Amino acid sequence: MPMSADFQKRLFGRLPEIAKYFETPFHIFDEKGILETGEGLKALLKPVTGFQEYYAVKALPTPAILQLMQKMGFGLDCSSPSELIMARRLGFRGENIMFSSNDTSDALFKMSQEDGGCILNIDDLSMIERVNPFPELICFRYNPGERRTGNAIIGIPVEAKYGLRHDQIVEGYRRAKARGARRFGLHTMVISNERNYKYMIETVRMLLEIMEMVNRELGIHFDFFNISGGVGIPYKPDDKTFDMPALARESAALIREFSLKQGYAPRLFMECGRYMTGPHGVLVARVINRMSKYREYIGVDTSTCAANIRPAIYESAYHQITILDPAGRPRQGPGEVVDVVGPLCENSDKFAKQRTLPRAEIGDLMVQHDTGAHSPAMGSNYNGWLRPQQLLLRADGSVELIKRAETIEDLFATFNFEQKILK
Repeated sequence: MPMSADFQKRLFGRLPEIAKYFETPFHIFDEKGILETGEGLKALLKPVTGFQEYYAVKALPTPAILQLMQKMGFGLDCSSPSELIMARRLGFRGENIMFSSNDTSDALFKMSQEDGGCILNIDDLSMIERVNPFPELICFRYNPGERRTGNAIIGIPVEAKYGLRHDQIVEGYRRAKARGARRFGLHTMVISNERNYKYMIETVRMLLEIMEMVNRELGIHFDFFNISGGVGIPYKPDDKTFDMPALARESAALIREFSLKQGYAPRLFMECGRYMTGPHGVLVARVINRMSKYREYIGVDTSTCAANIRPAIYESAYHQITILDPAGRPRQGPGEVVDVVGPLCENSDKFAKQRTLPRAEIGDLMVQHDTGAHSPAMGSNYNGWLRPQQLLLRADGSVELIKRAETIEDLFATFNFEQKILK
C-alpha cells in the first residue's frame, strides 16, 4: 500500500500551486486515502468477533487526523499525558481510549481514571496497587520472553521494558480480580513495520493460549485481546504489502476454534498507526542548492531532524523520492547518484543517500513519499530548525492547513519564565 497512483494524480499537478500558496516545506495528508484504508480495514475484519481499531496517536498526533479516525468509529491508543488530553479534547471517552502504561507515575494513573476514564493497560505487577480508583475493566500487557512470535525490528522480548513476564501474568489477573476488576483484556506487541502477516497470526494464537491458561487458573473470561500495531507498509517500490485479508481470515478461524472450546469469543482489537496513515502523507520541500563535493548533493529547505528523522536514525529506513519540475511534472531523463540533504549541522541529515534520481534543478519540488506516520511526529528542534506545517488534501479537492509551522517565537517561548532559585 505505497503512495497510491490516485493520490499522485490528485496531488502532483497541484503541488506548484499549493507550494506557492502555503510555501514550503510541508507535510500533506490525503483525507480520501485515509478514509478508504479505514473503511477497507473495517470491511476485511468484519467477520472477526467485535473487531475494533484503536489508532496509535503517536503515529500522527494531529487533531484533524484523529477526527478522521473518530468519523470511522475508531478509538485511540494513547501512551502519554498529552495524547490522553488530546483524545479527550476531541471527545474520545471511556472505552474509546486504550491507555498503555509504561514506567507510569501515580499522577498519570490518576489522570487516566478521570474525565470518563479509559481502558487501562497495565505494564507491571508493581503498578496494580497504585491505581486508584481501580477500574472494573482492566488489561495487562504480556511479554512472551523467550517465545518469539515477532520480528527482529521490535527487539528481543527478554530485553524489552514492556509487559508482564509469562510467570507473572496469572498473578496479575488474580490481584486485579481481588481489587474489584470484573472485566478483562489482554495485550501484547511483538512486531514493528512487519509485512509478513504470519507473525501477527502467531501473536493471535499465543494470546488465545494465554487466555485459556488464565481461565483455567482463575475462571475468568476475557472481553477482548489486543494484538496491537506493527503492521508494515511497502516503503520500497518492490516491497510486498501486508496481507490483511489473510490476517482477517485466519484470525477468525482461530477465534472460532477458541469459542468452541471455551464457550465464548473475545473481541479482537488492533492499534494500527503506520498502516492507517503512512502511505497517505508526503513531505514536500523546495530544492535550494546543488552541491559538488566528494559526492553530488541536492539541498532542500528543511532538515531531517525537523521534518522526517527516520532516514537519519534508522539505517534501513527508506522513503521513495519524486522530483517535480515547476509545472508539477515528475522529472524524467538520465539519473544521477546523489545524497539529498538538509541544512542541519550533522552529516546524518540526509533524506536519501546515494540515490539515483533524475537531475533536480534549483526551484524544483522534492516529494518524499510515505511520511504519513512517525515522520512528522518524531521531529525535533535540534540545531534550532523549525518543524514544518501540515496540510490536508480534502476529499473535495480543497487543501486545508491543519497544523501551522513553528516560529522562532515558539522556539524561544520556554525561555520566558518566572525566575526560581534554590540557595
